[in-house]
Amino acid sequence: MHLHVIRHGETAPNLERRYVGSLDPQLTEKGRAQAQELVSRLPVTIDAIIVSPRLRAQQTAQILNAHLNLPLLTMDCFAERNVGVFEGLTQTEARERFPQLWSQNITRQWHSAPTGGESVAEVVSRVREGLIELATAYPSQTVVLVAHGFVAKVIRALEKSDFSDFFDWQLANGKVLALENFRTPSCTLEHLRTSLQT
Repeated sequence: MHLHVIRHGETAPNLERRYVGSLDPQLTEKGRAQAQELVSRLPVTIDAIIVSPRLRAQQTAQILNAHLNLPLLTMDCFAERNVGVFEGLTQTEARERFPQLWSQNITRQWHSAPTGGESVAEVVSRVREGLIELATAYPSQTVVLVAHGFVAKVIRALEKSDFSDFFDWQLANGKVLALENFRTPSCTLEHLRTSLQT
């Protein structure tokens, strides 16, 4: 599978550097322009467009698809990570309101998460299952996946079977991670956990 992972265009919370997670802000004008600019960077042939259920990803995909008219397949497994009580907050606000959680570096723990949110392990598991489903359905085709920053981190780390730079690497809004001949890793989640630097 030739996989092109696109992070949605900018939203107001992105601009304010807030945790967005399962919240559903729409694209800013700049975010729409970023999506439009991506049109010229898409592969010539696209067999499928897969989209996170979040509004910002859906809006980005609709802009990308305006001239292609492909079916947009929404898959919940590629939704952004839910960070629970941190959602909608800046890092400073999260640290001030939830000092005990913050002191645990909670968003970077493999099996722990902010109250009401998902752990890294839970997101890795669901994204991996989604990738297996895509690789089965489109083994040699070109797939565009419109998703999120954390999801892109997970996909890149899975492709490398290495999470050592997981928290250092970031896909910017409106950018593409192109992975030719992508294959889902056969290593265990435990192996992946041991490579995560916190």
